[in-house]
Amino acid sequence: MKLATIWLDGEPHAAAVQQERLVLIGRPGGDLGELVRSGVAAADIAVLAASARRHVPLDEAQFMAPVLQPGKAICVGLNYADHARESNFEPPTHPTLFLRSATSLAAHASAVHRPSGDDSLDFEGEMVVVMGSGGRGITKEAALGHVFGYAVGNDISVREFQFRSPQWTLGKNVDGTGSWGPWVVTADEVPAGGTGLQLQTHLNGELMQSANTRDMLFDVATIIAGVSEAMTLEAGDILFTGTPAGVGLGRTPRRYMQPGDVVQVQIERIGVLRNTIAGA
Repeated sequence: MKLATIWLDGEPHAAAVQQERLVLIGRPGGDLGELVRSGVAAADIAVLAASARRHVPLDEAQFMAPVLQPGKAICVGLNYADHARESNFEPPTHPTLFLRSATSLAAHASAVHRPSGDDSLDFEGEMVVVMGSGGRGITKEAALGHVFGYAVGNDISVREFQFRSPQWTLGKNVDGTGSWGPWVVTADEVPAGGTGLQLQTHLNGELMQSANTRDMLFDVATIIAGVSEAMTLEAGDILFTGTPAGVGLGRTPRRYMQPGDVVQVQIERIGVLRNTIAGA
């Protein structure tokens, strides 16, 4: 099942994809995150969708980020060996983690604004995990039982900000750069841990990244176990699981995004995330 949050009648609505339309579920003003945090199971959401009375054509929907205010947006850096090498790092022995703020997140089809005077806006296609339940000290063996579903993400980064210091926070938290969506595919519809899925990023139709999620150095279960060793994960938290090689930073000459560009990330069995680049 594919579940989204859309903007309709001046407020967000959770919705389920049914063929070429979205049916409204939950209360007006509530997003998918509200349903996830309430503990509603995917099977219960399917019942809500089956009884829904209002729908929106898919090609007319205004998508929002599926979870509007995740308690935590945790990102994994250098999680593909080839990307670590192109970034002049050794492949890590533990997950390299950083956080994104809620204001840094963005939706499918939104315009991503390049900061004034900057020319280092870079793409990073990756898979996003949505937590369905939380906990502290989650074991690797139990970790996938806490996953609600998977989405497509683009951890768009401002490299000039990112490498001003050893900490990446600034370059990873420019407002409206961390796009993800357009929907969440429930965990029962993809292989366990979202493994074995083809991931591709195109810039203006040109293939820039091509990899498989099985190539992640740290799989989803390992990431969840590692994060929850230190902090409590909660329902509705999201995890960006890392990007493969092919980013603009690793190219000669470097290939950064310009106003007017269209960047698209596709993950098989999950979906396609598309954003346009705009000026400041």
